[in-house]
Amino acid sequence: MNKRLKRRLFAVTGVVVIVVVVVLAIVAGASAAKTLTVEQAATGDFNGSRVEITGEVVDNSFSYEGDVLTFAIYDKEGAKDKTLKVVYDRGVTSAFGNQITATCTGMIDSDGILRCSELVTQCPSKYEGSTDALSVTQLSTYGQEVIGKPIKVTGTIKAGTMTSAGKGDRFVIVDTDGKTELSVKFDGALSEEVTDGAVVVLSGALESMDRLQATDVALRQ
Repeated sequence: MNKRLKRRLFAVTGVVVIVVVVVLAIVAGASAAKTLTVEQAATGDFNGSRVEITGEVVDNSFSYEGDVLTFAIYDKEGAKDKTLKVVYDRGVTSAFGNQITATCTGMIDSDGILRCSELVTQCPSKYEGSTDALSVTQLSTYGQEVIGKPIKVTGTIKAGTMTSAGKGDRFVIVDTDGKTELSVKFDGALSEEVTDGAVVVLSGALESMDRLQATDVALRQ
């Protein structure tokens, strides 16, 4: 191969490499998500844009239609009256609930709705002692007199009973003997450590002798 041909080959190779790099940069730029606040997304024109937005889930804003979850988020440190509607159809963990921090990535449509394709939730773990908490069995001995009154109860989450917020009972707790059960309603956020077999301390009030409306869920210290 003569020198002139080598130079041409090197030149062509260099051009090809540059073109590939430019194309990859364009593709990466087009697919990269633009980070916005909830207020920016709610008030700006981002139709068709791929965005990443982090916000707090608005209390009781979520609903389900089949496997499709719809909810709203707001800026915890910003304008709380500015909210953004989010639709997510890829399944959600049982940790999802009110006031959880949600990082949503997806496309904003012409109606200003974020069609979310990636959802990451964060909820810090909470721990509490159980010295003043009743066991499920102890609670059952009090009878109707405790219905509607503030109580604290501790137990183990029964395997296979956890569901997402807004779908009725969130989980069931049992005593160590596994015989006495209590259904728990709770639409708040849960840490990822609150799973099957976790020992929890619950605050709330009984709706009936077999169902607790919880206002707080903590892991037992």
